[in-house]
Parts: sequence; structure tokens; C-alpha cells
Amino acid sequence: MSRLAAVTGATGFLGRRLVATLAAEGWTVRVLCRRDPVDAAWRGLEPQVVLGDLADLAALKRLCAGADAVIHVAGVIKARTRADYEAANVEGARRLALAAGVAAPGAPVILISSLAAREPQLSDYAGTKRAGETVAAEVLGPRLTVARPPVVYGPGDWETLSLFKAATKSPVLPLLDPAARIAMIHVEDASRQVAWLAGNPSGGVVSLSDERPEGYSWRELMGEAARACGRTPALVRIPAAAARLAGLVGEARRLMGSTPMLSAGKTRALLHTDWSVPQGEGALAAPPPSIGLSEGFRQTVRWYRAAGWLEAE
Repeated sequence: MSRLAAVTGATGFLGRRLVATLAAEGWTVRVLCRRDPVDAAWRGLEPQVVLGDLADLAALKRLCAGADAVIHVAGVIKARTRADYEAANVEGARRLALAAGVAAPGAPVILISSLAAREPQLSDYAGTKRAGETVAAEVLGPRLTVARPPVVYGPGDWETLSLFKAATKSPVLPLLDPAARIAMIHVEDASRQVAWLAGNPSGGVVSLSDERPEGYSWRELMGEAARACGRTPALVRIPAAAARLAGLVGEARRLMGSTPMLSAGKTRALLHTDWSVPQGEGALAAPPPSIGLSEGFRQTVRWYRAAGWLEAE
């Protein structure tokens, strides 16, 4: 008999891939959406659909009813105000936990957080992801497994697109602190590891990563991005003060009502030197990652070009 996985955030970047992975592994998948979803990644799949959003407790209860596992992927990574972050990342997690506690008693709940939650003081995003973990744990206790992915990239990702656009067009790519290390994971590996956690919940907090949990230097990341785009820009270190100034400009834009990718909080996160995954913090028995950074970046660039998101060579 097929197991039932209830998934929020199913139409987001990671969520879309996760739904396909769960279905391929034999799960029946039920998703929460504001409208009937149409997604090329789900061709041939027929997920059950519950109409609603994270503000709708009744819809969340319908989503979770009878589920064998609940996976909470939904959240925001960019918002104009702290309150906007809290509405999605904290209150959304609280309501989902309450719904799962009532409608799926005993079922494991997998909360997709972020490695950023390890440093909640750096930004509103990091702080609210950590707070979301806390409120969910208060409701669910040992039923909760928190998965903290690092930077997730791959085909269909809007957030890392700017990196590849810069690698394609700019004669110079910036480098930050040479001591910094940034863990990464391809979306396919992330979805496989999350699906595994749904069937093998450990409780507590686990971090995800690719084959390099110790992370990559800025030089490695920028160099691989440039090679994936077939370019050879100069790699130039910029001082932290210049990065902070750019963050302040973005912060001013945010206060004026926009949602810039670079803000003061985002800059603090970029300047943080340790985004690695320490030994023993990962899900040790999870499926090993299959896509390294070089292959993953090349695959991502091919997809961007085929989709028209990035200019051809």
C-alpha cells in the first residue's frame, strides 16, 4: 500500500523536484496550493491537491489528514519587512505543526529550514527560519526532523541565476574572504535526501550537503560558474567594506518598498566565513550525493540557456 506524503511549498524550486522524487519512490503525494498546479516537472504525475495557503489552518488540516509523513517546504527567502518573513517562516511553521499534530497524529514531520538558521543573528531570514524551527519543535517534540540545506541550486532556480548572468557577461567576478567556505547541494540530491528523511525520520536537526560538506571557497565557486558558462573573467577580491556598502544600498531600496536580492542582512550572511557542514551534522545514512559542483553548474547553465533565461554561447 502506497504511503501518503503531505507537502507544502510544492510549487517552489525545491518543492517541485521533491514531489517528483517522492512519486518516483512510490509515495502518493498531496500538495497545498493556492490554485491547481501545472508543472512540466510533474508530467505524468497526479498529486492530490488541497487548495489553500499557510494562513488557512483548515486547509492545512485537510492536507495533513491521514498522512504518513508531512514535509513543510514552504517559506520565503526574500521579503520587504521582518513581519513578512515572520508571517511565512514562523507563523506558517506554527500552523503547519498544529495541523499535523491534530490531523496526522504520530506521523513524522520534516521541516525544511536552512543552514542560515545556524546563525540567526545575521539576518531577518536566518532569524525567522530559526524561530520557525523552534515553534514547530514546541508543538511536535521528537516527531520533528529539521533539515537544513545549504545553498540549493540547479535547473529552474531563480536565485542563483544572477551568478551565472554575471559569469556570462561581466569581465570581472568578485571574491570575498579567501578563508570562507560555502556548502552547496544540487536540487536533485536535496530532494532525494529529504524524501529519504520522510521515510527514515531521525528527529532533531540534520544538515544536507553535496560531496563536499566542508564547502567551497569563493574562488572555487566563481571559477566553476565561469567555466560552466564557457568564460574566463578575472577573479578579483573585493574588500568587505565594499560589500557592506552594496548591502546598505540594497537596504535603502528595501525600506523604500522593494525587495532587493542584496540587503544588509544578506551581506552579513555573504561575509560570514563558515557555511560548512561539520562532520556528524549531516544525515549520515541518507542517499549519498550524486552530482558534484562542476557537473551541477554545467547542467544548470544548459537548462538556463534552453529555457531562454541565459543567453547562448
